[in-house]
Amino acid sequence: MIAGTFSFHTNISVLVAEGTESTINIPVDVVIFPKMAKKGDFPLLIEAKSAGDFTNVNKRRKEEAVKMRQLKNTYGGAVSYSLFLCGYFDTGYLGYEAAEGIDWIWEHRINDLEQLGI
Repeated sequence: MIAGTFSFHTNISVLVAEGTESTINIPVDVVIFPKMAKKGDFPLLIEAKSAGDFTNVNKRRKEEAVKMRQLKNTYGGAVSYSLFLCGYFDTGYLGYEAAEGIDWIWEHRINDLEQLGI
């Protein structure tokens, strides 16, 4: 990608598991290559999540954790994978994601995206 560009609904190739050569494509909602990025940098990855109640999110929280693990196994620990959250997300969900190294931005605090360098 060229610095300062982005894409929506992008498939990213990752290793299925650490130590294997099998790959799959995982969908990511937003891929951003910041203006200040240098050649060889990895883009920022953002997953948009919306929830109308606490029950649904706790059923699905493992999906993001698996994606993060696959991304780190494939591209290293410097991968930036964040969630853009709208709705009901409790401390159980947030703690689970944080334990995997996933950060989040609330839709009502969109200026927090600046902390990602964009």
